Amino acid sequence: MQFISLMFGALLQAAAPVAAPGVDAIFAEWTTATPGCSVGVGRDGSPVVEKGFGMADLERGVPNRGDTIFEAGSVSKQFTAAAVLLLARDGKLSLDDPIRRYLPELPDYQTPVTIRQMLNHTSGLRDWGSVAGIAGWPRTTRVHTHAHVLDILSRQRALNFPAGTRWSYSNSGYNLAAILVSRVSGMSFAEFTRRRIFEPLGMTHTSWRDDHTRLVPGRALAYDRQDDGYHLEMPFENVHGNGGLLTTVGDLVRWTRNFHSPVVGDAAFVAEQITPGRFTDGRAHDYGLGVWVGEYRGVKEIRHSGSTAGYRAYLTLFPETRTTVAVLCNAGDASAQALTYKVADVVLGPSLVPTGATNGSAFVLREPDLSALSGLYRNTITGAPVRIVKEGTGLRVEQGARLTAASGSQLISPSGERWVFDGDGRFTVTDMFGRSDTLQRVQPWMPSAGDLRAYEGSYASADAETGFTAAVEQGVLVLKQRPDRVIRLTPSYEGAFTGALGTVVFRTDGTARVTGFSVSQERVWNLHFAREATLSR
Repeated sequence: MQFISLMFGALLQAAAPVAAPGVDAIFAEWTTATPGCSVGVGRDGSPVVEKGFGMADLERGVPNRGDTIFEAGSVSKQFTAAAVLLLARDGKLSLDDPIRRYLPELPDYQTPVTIRQMLNHTSGLRDWGSVAGIAGWPRTTRVHTHAHVLDILSRQRALNFPAGTRWSYSNSGYNLAAILVSRVSGMSFAEFTRRRIFEPLGMTHTSWRDDHTRLVPGRALAYDRQDDGYHLEMPFENVHGNGGLLTTVGDLVRWTRNFHSPVVGDAAFVAEQITPGRFTDGRAHDYGLGVWVGEYRGVKEIRHSGSTAGYRAYLTLFPETRTTVAVLCNAGDASAQALTYKVADVVLGPSLVPTGATNGSAFVLREPDLSALSGLYRNTITGAPVRIVKEGTGLRVEQGARLTAASGSQLISPSGERWVFDGDGRFTVTDMFGRSDTLQRVQPWMPSAGDLRAYEGSYASADAETGFTAAVEQGVLVLKQRPDRVIRLTPSYEGAFTGALGTVVFRTDGTARVTGFSVSQERVWNLHFAREATLSR
């Protein structure tokens, strides 16, 4: 390892991109029989390693190269945020302006949504793509445009939460930001970013997928691995700003130079982008404007991941050493994040805090503690069920992370969440942002076919412009959606189910009559469906 670190020290002094044997080993699984990735390593914003692995086009036998163009997924968000910041610098808007000043099509919520809140994911805006998926048109199954985005969001009568009070990742804010840039600047978003960002920084291979039919010479096709091999999985949509950046690892490295030697904007511009956001009560979180700000193994970093269709991406800058690692992949089963940090471990070497460091032995839970803490809980905001199960002498979130005990009533997740049990059937879960959720213990529910018939009927949502018919088939409650979608619902606690739609919680009136249900997913909370009275039982 010391030899490899010394080798990289020499590479980082080089004037031109070169290959590196240490990197080759990290990407060895990507061959002429698979898609793969390109990796870029930069120092001071100049690429010193640019290399491709695997194939850009499996049908035609075209390999990935260092200058192959990929789609960068949500790595794109930092460029959209930068475009908005440029308009603020031009005096054409303020980040704290309400978005309805520029996009009056949006509903007038009780708490105004600001541009800044859109960019740091505290707006509460539902993710339009999740709403479209509930309506039967998941992303990449329809040629969605910004007109679709604005239309869907104009119909959302509620936010996930009051603007500024919580954090929830949402692509909606970034698509709206792209529309905002176009309206305020008087030119297309693609043209504005080309003139103001890409050209000044020498990003000659970078553009937006604003027309998915446009030919892009040198682009890698995206793939998904299935049981019988790889299949194409391309993003057939025209929405961008949230993602949709077509770029190379070399251009991404050139972009990161702007964080320490600004050409686009100035030092104050950069500082604004990388300053962690705050909730309305003053608490800080780790997301700036299109970037995460934090540390990796004791070293400061500015980072973001990306995923669209079969593309995977990761970009991280370690500003103290002005070192960048960029990984772009065209394989849906590639972990661009894991590959990036394997490269970073080699590049940064001794400056990293050793892995596996611990602050001492974990608390050992006794059997009474295990029984007291395990069981089924529901999120009191979204209704989502959470089951905590025993695993040996410890606990785990079912199909999720292992929870380490700090005491007989406090658990810690790998991401740093603190789970505090109050002894009365409730967990308070506090995450890295300081936001807290309450999980209330509930009893598992095993309804009979007769119990399920109370939920049969037709339900409709004006927000999603779609409807479902609930029916009991072979003792199972299913939701049917035209033309042929059938979603099997698995009972969780009384009135609540899980399935491909997410968490479905049926609502009743004072007489226990079912009046509707709500759907909650990670990025859409409590989307309401009303039972149609004319078809009620």
